[in-house]
Amino acid sequence: MGKKEILEGLRDATVEGDVDKVVSFAKKAIAEGIDAYEAIMEGCAAGMNIVSEKYEKGEMFVPEILCSAEAMYAAIGVLKPYLKAERVETPKKIVLGVVRGDIHDIGKNLVKIMMEAAGFQVIDLGRDVPNEQFVEAVMREQADICGMSALMTTSMIAMPEIISELKKKAPKTITMVGGGPLSEELARAYGADGYAKDAAAAVRVAKELLIKRGGA
Repeated sequence: MGKKEILEGLRDATVEGDVDKVVSFAKKAIAEGIDAYEAIMEGCAAGMNIVSEKYEKGEMFVPEILCSAEAMYAAIGVLKPYLKAERVETPKKIVLGVVRGDIHDIGKNLVKIMMEAAGFQVIDLGRDVPNEQFVEAVMREQADICGMSALMTTSMIAMPEIISELKKKAPKTITMVGGGPLSEELARAYGADGYAKDAAAAVRVAKELLIKRGGA
């Protein structure tokens, strides 16, 4: 079985919510030497994109989405130990969460997986996180980075409010944003220190910002 068939198998099994099938394809991906991150993004995450589109068109419903998400995380469970990421020399803490009013957490969960693979200590606040919870967690944990995610234009407006509070109360903490409607320009306008378009970029950007701030 070739790489294309394996990635398509991962994608389709994720859409179908077939845990056994998706785990089988994940194991084939490892056996064939396919990069684990590529398998997650081009297989499982691609499948979840299809699920999201079907949901928006009224072709899929919440119970089916939950089955698809379960399948995706089952595959990630197989693939995660094989993720290649250069590890940070000393563990750094990152607070991660999906902002208030947004429950789309698949992107955030992929960032968490990649950050953990790179040796970061992740404090995951989950989804639909109130602004003050980000600030409280950063101060309580003395976090090096605060990462915020949003997939909806209506929810991303919480980001500049959180960034503004963090600049007052935890000025040394690096702020990063990401998610579908965000861009480099918007992140800059919000006052964020960094922007990442996907999970792999998030690790790279986090390391670059830490080095700039004085040590990764």
